[in-house]
Amino acid sequence: MGPVSAKTYPGEEWELGPYRAKFQPDYGRRGSIWLHGAFEPRTGEGTLLFSPSRDGATHIQLLEQIIARFPSDRWLIIEDNLSIHKSRDVQLALLSYPEIQIQFIPKYSCWLNLIEPWWKQLRSLALKGRRFENVNEIIESLIASLDYWNAHKHPYVWKKIPQEQPSIILGYTWWIRFVMGT
Repeated sequence: MGPVSAKTYPGEEWELGPYRAKFQPDYGRRGSIWLHGAFEPRTGEGTLLFSPSRDGATHIQLLEQIIARFPSDRWLIIEDNLSIHKSRDVQLALLSYPEIQIQFIPKYSCWLNLIEPWWKQLRSLALKGRRFENVNEIIESLIASLDYWNAHKHPYVWKKIPQEQPSIILGYTWWIRFVMGT
Protein backbone atom coordinates (compact mmCIF):
# COMPACT_ATOMS: atom_id res chain seq x y z
CA MET A 1 0.00 0.00 0.00
CA GLY A 2 1.45 3.32 -0.78
CA PRO A 3 2.63 5.85 -1.01
CA VAL A 4 0.88 7.19 2.08
CA SER A 5 1.18 10.98 2.28
CA ALA A 6 1.04 13.22 5.33
CA LYS A 7 -2.30 14.94 4.71
CA THR A 8 -5.89 14.88 5.88
CA TYR A 9 -7.82 11.65 5.38
CA PRO A 10 -11.53 12.49 5.49
CA GLY A 11 -13.82 10.46 7.67
CA GLU A 12 -17.50 9.72 7.27
CA GLU A 13 -18.76 12.47 9.58
CA TRP A 14 -20.60 15.43 8.11
CA GLU A 15 -21.02 18.84 9.66
CA LEU A 16 -24.64 19.67 10.26
CA GLY A 17 -25.72 23.18 9.51
CA PRO A 18 -28.02 25.31 7.44
CA TYR A 19 -25.92 24.88 4.31
CA ARG A 20 -24.65 21.90 2.38
CA ALA A 21 -21.83 19.84 3.84
CA LYS A 22 -18.35 21.03 2.95
CA PHE A 23 -14.96 19.48 3.08
CA GLN A 24 -11.82 21.55 2.87
CA PRO A 25 -9.32 19.61 0.72
CA ASP A 26 -5.79 19.34 1.97
CA TYR A 27 -3.37 19.87 -0.89
CA GLY A 28 -0.30 20.15 1.31
CA ARG A 29 2.26 17.43 0.82
CA ARG A 30 4.38 17.03 3.90
CA GLY A 31 6.18 13.85 2.91
CA SER A 32 5.16 10.33 1.99
CA ILE A 33 6.14 6.78 2.86
CA TRP A 34 5.74 3.45 1.09
CA LEU A 35 4.12 0.70 3.09
CA HIS A 36 4.96 -2.95 2.42
CA GLY A 37 3.16 -5.69 4.27
CA ALA A 38 2.44 -9.36 4.66
CA PHE A 39 -0.69 -11.05 5.95
CA GLU A 40 -0.98 -14.64 7.16
CA PRO A 41 -4.60 -15.72 6.51
CA ARG A 42 -4.51 -18.84 8.73
CA THR A 43 -3.94 -16.79 11.91
CA GLY A 44 -4.85 -13.30 10.71
CA GLU A 45 -1.53 -11.85 11.80
CA GLY A 46 0.12 -9.10 9.79
CA THR A 47 3.48 -7.38 9.54
CA LEU A 48 4.58 -4.07 8.02
CA LEU A 49 7.73 -2.59 6.57
CA PHE A 50 8.18 1.13 5.85
CA SER A 51 10.48 2.50 3.20
CA PRO A 52 11.05 5.75 1.31
CA SER A 53 10.71 3.98 -2.05
CA ARG A 54 9.28 0.87 -3.68
CA ASP A 55 12.11 -1.29 -4.95
CA GLY A 56 13.44 -4.84 -4.98
CA ALA A 57 15.76 -4.32 -2.00
CA THR A 58 12.79 -3.38 0.17
CA HIS A 59 10.89 -6.44 -1.03
CA ILE A 60 13.84 -8.63 -0.06
CA GLN A 61 13.76 -7.03 3.41
CA LEU A 62 10.05 -7.86 3.62
CA LEU A 63 10.74 -11.50 2.69
CA GLU A 64 13.40 -11.68 5.43
CA GLN A 65 10.92 -10.14 7.87
CA ILE A 66 8.32 -12.76 6.89
CA ILE A 67 10.83 -15.54 7.60
CA ALA A 68 11.61 -14.07 11.02
CA ARG A 69 8.00 -13.24 11.93
CA PHE A 70 6.33 -16.46 10.76
CA PRO A 71 8.75 -19.35 11.48
CA SER A 72 8.18 -22.46 9.40
CA ASP A 73 10.02 -25.12 7.44
CA ARG A 74 8.52 -23.91 4.14
CA TRP A 75 6.69 -20.79 2.99
CA LEU A 76 4.20 -20.39 0.19
CA ILE A 77 3.98 -16.68 -0.51
CA ILE A 78 1.23 -15.44 -2.80
CA GLU A 79 2.00 -12.16 -4.56
CA ASP A 80 0.51 -10.00 -7.24
CA ASN A 81 2.36 -9.21 -10.46
CA LEU A 82 4.05 -6.03 -9.30
CA SER A 83 7.32 -5.47 -11.15
CA ILE A 84 9.43 -5.41 -7.97
CA HIS A 85 8.15 -8.90 -7.06
CA LYS A 86 9.73 -10.23 -10.26
CA SER A 87 12.82 -8.03 -10.39
CA ARG A 88 16.26 -9.50 -10.99
CA ASP A 89 17.59 -8.79 -7.48
CA VAL A 90 14.53 -10.42 -5.87
CA GLN A 91 14.91 -13.50 -8.09
CA LEU A 92 18.60 -13.75 -7.17
CA ALA A 93 17.81 -13.39 -3.47
CA LEU A 94 15.17 -16.13 -3.70
CA LEU A 95 17.84 -18.55 -4.95
CA SER A 96 19.37 -18.43 -1.47
CA TYR A 97 16.01 -19.31 0.09
CA PRO A 98 14.96 -22.68 -1.41
CA GLU A 99 12.30 -23.08 1.31
CA ILE A 100 10.34 -20.12 -0.10
CA GLN A 101 7.95 -20.76 -2.96
CA ILE A 102 6.40 -17.76 -4.67
CA GLN A 103 3.00 -18.09 -6.34
CA PHE A 104 1.72 -15.21 -8.45
CA ILE A 105 -2.00 -14.56 -8.77
CA PRO A 106 -3.30 -14.18 -12.33
CA LYS A 107 -3.18 -10.71 -13.85
CA TYR A 108 -6.32 -8.61 -13.42
CA SER A 109 -7.51 -10.80 -10.54
CA CYS A 110 -7.22 -8.46 -7.59
CA TRP A 111 -10.13 -10.13 -5.77
CA LEU A 112 -7.92 -13.20 -5.34
CA ASN A 113 -5.32 -11.19 -3.44
CA LEU A 114 -6.19 -11.84 0.21
CA ILE A 115 -4.14 -8.91 1.45
CA GLU A 116 -6.44 -6.35 -0.20
CA PRO A 117 -9.25 -6.68 2.40
CA TRP A 118 -6.59 -6.46 5.12
CA TRP A 119 -5.20 -3.24 3.59
CA LYS A 120 -8.72 -1.84 3.66
CA GLN A 121 -9.10 -2.62 7.37
CA LEU A 122 -5.66 -1.25 8.21
CA ARG A 123 -6.33 1.92 6.21
CA SER A 124 -9.58 2.41 8.10
CA LEU A 125 -7.97 1.84 11.51
CA ALA A 126 -4.95 4.05 10.91
CA LEU A 127 -5.91 6.80 8.48
CA LYS A 128 -9.65 7.46 8.33
CA GLY A 129 -10.63 10.85 9.72
CA ARG A 130 -7.09 11.80 10.72
CA ARG A 131 -4.72 14.61 9.81
CA PHE A 132 -0.98 14.00 9.71
CA GLU A 133 1.60 16.75 9.82
CA ASN A 134 4.59 14.55 9.01
CA VAL A 135 5.58 11.02 8.02
CA ASN A 136 6.48 10.01 11.59
CA GLU A 137 2.87 10.54 12.66
CA ILE A 138 1.71 8.24 9.86
CA ILE A 139 4.19 5.55 10.88
CA GLU A 140 3.13 5.79 14.55
CA SER A 141 -0.54 5.52 13.58
CA LEU A 142 0.08 2.52 11.29
CA ILE A 143 2.16 0.73 13.95
CA ALA A 144 -0.54 1.34 16.58
CA SER A 145 -3.18 0.04 14.17
CA LEU A 146 -1.10 -3.04 13.38
CA ASP A 147 -0.63 -3.73 17.10
CA TYR A 148 -4.37 -3.41 17.61
CA TRP A 149 -5.06 -5.70 14.65
CA ASN A 150 -2.61 -8.35 15.84
CA ALA A 151 -4.05 -8.20 19.37
CA HIS A 152 -7.54 -8.84 17.97
CA LYS A 153 -6.57 -11.06 15.04
CA HIS A 154 -8.75 -13.83 13.69
CA PRO A 155 -8.35 -16.24 10.78
CA TYR A 156 -9.41 -14.85 7.43
CA VAL A 157 -12.30 -16.75 5.91
CA TRP A 158 -12.83 -16.15 2.22
CA LYS A 159 -16.56 -15.83 1.74
CA LYS A 160 -16.74 -16.56 -1.97
CA ILE A 161 -16.78 -20.19 -2.99
CA PRO A 162 -15.17 -21.07 -6.34
CA GLN A 163 -18.50 -21.91 -8.01
CA GLU A 164 -19.73 -18.33 -7.38
CA GLN A 165 -16.77 -16.62 -9.02
CA PRO A 166 -17.75 -16.97 -12.74
CA SER A 167 -21.29 -15.72 -12.09
CA ILE A 168 -19.98 -12.72 -10.21
CA ILE A 169 -17.40 -11.96 -12.87
CA LEU A 170 -19.57 -12.51 -15.92
CA GLY A 171 -22.97 -11.88 -14.38
CA TYR A 172 -24.41 -15.03 -15.92
CA THR A 173 -25.80 -17.95 -13.93
CA TRP A 174 -26.15 -20.07 -17.06
CA TRP A 175 -22.36 -20.20 -17.38
CA ILE A 176 -22.10 -22.23 -14.17
CA ARG A 177 -24.75 -24.67 -15.38
CA PHE A 178 -22.90 -25.09 -18.67
CA VAL A 179 -19.49 -25.64 -17.07
CA MET A 180 -20.71 -27.77 -14.17
CA GLY A 181 -23.00 -29.83 -16.43
CA THR A 182 -26.18 -29.24 -14.44
